[in-house]
Amino acid sequence: MTAEQIRFDLVIVHEYLSNAIHEEEEDIHLENYLSSYEELNKFFNLMGAVFGFVSKDLKSKIDILIDLQKQNESNFKTVKKMMEYEKNNNLLYKNGYTSGSRTLLRLHRALDFIRLFLKSVGELSNEDSTASVCRQAYDNTLAKHHPFLIRKGAQVAMYTMPTRQDLLRKVCGNDDEHIQNTINILPKTLEVSAVVHQRIENLYTLHSLHNLP
Repeated sequence: MTAEQIRFDLVIVHEYLSNAIHEEEEDIHLENYLSSYEELNKFFNLMGAVFGFVSKDLKSKIDILIDLQKQNESNFKTVKKMMEYEKNNNLLYKNGYTSGSRTLLRLHRALDFIRLFLKSVGELSNEDSTASVCRQAYDNTLAKHHPFLIRKGAQVAMYTMPTRQDLLRKVCGNDDEHIQNTINILPKTLEVSAVVHQRIENLYTLHSLHNLP
């Protein structure tokens, strides 16, 4: 792979998340959401050991949802359609069936983490360590759903988190223009990700699906 293929591109995330916002209020296009996650998962990969375990889990969830879309495009076109289809057909707890709604819930929680973390990173100076803001974002989001051993492993690994400047170079590469583009698009990406996250949050609340096992 070239450096461009490996590096994280927040502009791509912004584009896909913007396109994921359905014209119908409170719905999300699933294909664009998953495309944004293909790029977001590069971020976790590039973070290395700190979130390598998250990256593997997210990739498997993305693949499951893409397969469900291929098998049943009409009922997996949007998040709302998916939830209604699985709920109305008693698929949420069916043995031998991998629920898209349950699978999406894992991605939804990870989006909450990355939103909070990137928001905090945007408020740091280049010389500031990202360790404490990463731990805070993790403790407020993903840690609530991870077992003890994973939580402790992640929290220990976070002590090795670099400064903001080094983090940006690690995930974006050494291209100063690309790094500046990332910084410039961050506020807009945070805005659109908040809309996407809230819409999906509302759908899980509406259908009482927050506690899917």
